[in-house]
Amino acid sequence: MTVSPPPTEAAEAAERSGAGQPSGAAERSGATESCEAAERSGATESCEAAERSGAAASCGAAESVGPTAPVDVDVVDLYLKHIGSGRAVMGRVMGGMAEVRSEGAWIHADDGRRFLDFGGYGVFILGHRHPAVVEAVHRQIDTHPLASRVFLEPVAARAAQALAAHTPPGVDYVHFVNSGAEATEAALKLARAHGRTSVITTRRGFHGKTLGALSVTANATYQTPFQPLLPDVTQVDYDDPDDLEQALAPRRDRACVIVEPVQGEGGVRIPRPGYLRQVRALCSTYGALLVVDEIQTGMGRLGTWWGVDAEGVRPDVLLAGKGLSGGVVPIAAMAATAEAYGPFSRDPYLHTSTFGASPIACAAALATVRAMEAENTVARAAALGLRLRAAVREVCAPYRGGLVREVRGLGLLIGIEFAEEQAVGELLLELIARGVLVNHSLNSTRVLRLTPPAVVDDEELDLFLTTLAEALHSTAGRMSG
Repeated sequence: MTVSPPPTEAAEAAERSGAGQPSGAAERSGATESCEAAERSGATESCEAAERSGAAASCGAAESVGPTAPVDVDVVDLYLKHIGSGRAVMGRVMGGMAEVRSEGAWIHADDGRRFLDFGGYGVFILGHRHPAVVEAVHRQIDTHPLASRVFLEPVAARAAQALAAHTPPGVDYVHFVNSGAEATEAALKLARAHGRTSVITTRRGFHGKTLGALSVTANATYQTPFQPLLPDVTQVDYDDPDDLEQALAPRRDRACVIVEPVQGEGGVRIPRPGYLRQVRALCSTYGALLVVDEIQTGMGRLGTWWGVDAEGVRPDVLLAGKGLSGGVVPIAAMAATAEAYGPFSRDPYLHTSTFGASPIACAAALATVRAMEAENTVARAAALGLRLRAAVREVCAPYRGGLVREVRGLGLLIGIEFAEEQAVGELLLELIARGVLVNHSLNSTRVLRLTPPAVVDDEELDLFLTTLAEALHSTAGRMSG
């Protein structure tokens, strides 16, 4: 397949559509800090880039597929009044549209346009509204969506059994929660129950933004407003076993180490082969509890069920989320060995949540695992990821050494690193203007991240690559102008 990068007239088309004074609207609304907030989130220069790219006209090139459910309210105005000015203005920058429907690899807006979703922050490994997951959730709604928490609940038990069938050997116990950050919190509490009160995390790692999870998310942008956080948290360099050992040595038998197999929000940083085995060995030597955060990398995202599978590593605790939901009902999990899980196993009230392990969420998780088994999703993610990564490198080749520094990834977690962070915001908006959604990286502002579903077909893959080529050409021209 040959992909050429022809120029486009997206910006002019967007201007002609007349939907585009986002910054002025932002000023009139009083949301004066929105662009600064956008820069902090990694979408640098987004407000200015939106005006230049015409993305505020909202994706004039996105394919219209006819009417969808109408939105009879000003959603931006409601965000301004009831949710937050920063998010409202970012929505206006993106065109002020509301997403109202989805299926497979596509999201539909209220104006009839649809967008190819290569983003989703790793949630949609099965795509949007996978029929088997939707059917299971409907069935659960019709019978017993939420539990009394007095009696045993069979859907949670079956979901735990299904998930444990694919976790590393011995990681058999499952504690379901509602989000990835909650899974991190559960792991940190479990570590404390074992006397592991000193936590070691990696620089540019991301583990959530609730108080405990934020304490191990090594980014001052998000941490500083909420200081003081948990005490006795040490940051070490990722992919540096020597730095980890220096931190572990004075903390023998009282440390917990939390690490990602690949740093997703850190810019798709892939460690050298053997790193996770070295981390496991060091934790064993110094009596540390090893928590591997697979919230983004797990559930087939890297082309294996878990990132640790490639090196045969068994953590004490494994965190799952995002894809576990099947893209339908939020759910995450903390899985652990019998020894590590002991405190939670002995006392079922030690760490609880009203909606944790709800039947409706567990029905989604169970159906997700079954669908992945039936459709060989993990193998498909591995094969599709190889094709996509090679093709993205080909598309980016004319810009290597200039605009683009590197394309890297494993499975369907792929990062494009740019020489300047402004290029990420520019390209993100160019892609939206052409009907494609991707993500920036919260802890690495020069990396654009691709996390497409494993259900993408050849036509959708070709569409993405052609659109990426066009958007890169336009971005390169503007950045060099």
